[in-house]
Amino acid sequence: MRSLVFVIAGVALAAAACGAPANGDSTEGLTIGLSVSTMSNPYFVQFRDGAEAAAQRFGVKLSVADAQNDASRQATQVHGFTSRKMNAVIINPVDSNALATEVKAASQAGIPVIAADRAINHAPVTETLTSDNLAGGRLGAQELAKQIGGKGDVVVLSGTAGTSASRDRSKGFADGIAAYPKIKVVATQRADFDRAKGLNVMTSLIRSHPGLDGVFAENDEMALGAIQALGPKAGHHVKVVGFDGTPDGIKAVRAGSMAATVTQQPRVIGWQAVQDAIKVAKGQPVAKTVAVPVKLATKDNANEFWTF
Repeated sequence: MRSLVFVIAGVALAAAACGAPANGDSTEGLTIGLSVSTMSNPYFVQFRDGAEAAAQRFGVKLSVADAQNDASRQATQVHGFTSRKMNAVIINPVDSNALATEVKAASQAGIPVIAADRAINHAPVTETLTSDNLAGGRLGAQELAKQIGGKGDVVVLSGTAGTSASRDRSKGFADGIAAYPKIKVVATQRADFDRAKGLNVMTSLIRSHPGLDGVFAENDEMALGAIQALGPKAGHHVKVVGFDGTPDGIKAVRAGSMAATVTQQPRVIGWQAVQDAIKVAKGQPVAKTVAVPVKLATKDNANEFWTF
């Protein structure tokens, strides 16, 4: 099955490459800066891997920086890319609201900026390339409702404040769960997309809500922390739905401790971000916004997904 999934992933990357610079188009000398919000999250490691694969494929120099979930550090990185006169800059923002000054400076210097996986607010960007987080939130709500039989008490573990991903997933979930009047969201707490914080927040929530039926976590890392806190209740008395489709998340779905996860395509997002950065650096047009489709992974279909 792993070889089959590898082929599927390869096909996805090949599809993302459609419309990329033809072999005869020179990319010699092109340099692209990439600032990733954090490399401590497996999802963003996959995103970086897809970007690096595209850079190698198309023969451009990719300078990767880890912002370590620090918006100030990321601002410094973007300023550095501008000072070094990169041909294009890709930003996976720590905080969607914190980079306006640096993005405006890059734009004024004639350097196109692509926002990847999360939007950048209050500044002009050439392209915003994200998963369809609103649809994903709705999908997560529908699956959680199904898992708990359309009634009960649930909690939401939300991601980092100021990120478009958290905002859109939260809204999508709220819109979706509103269709189930017998389900009550008894608490919503931030755990910053972090597994350890997910564990701590969930431990506290269990004490406040011992009769809990379900959990929606806005990423797999928080979901895995929640599962750790729930212990044997996870997958039995309490259904947990995550978001991302990371290898650890898919493994938890296969094991039954996570009921489902809304899967993204981080390698494809990374690949396409570099592909489109090359295009804009060469003066070619790209779409203003791109919403990459998401898909639900459950125990029934979890073997279809890549886990390494």
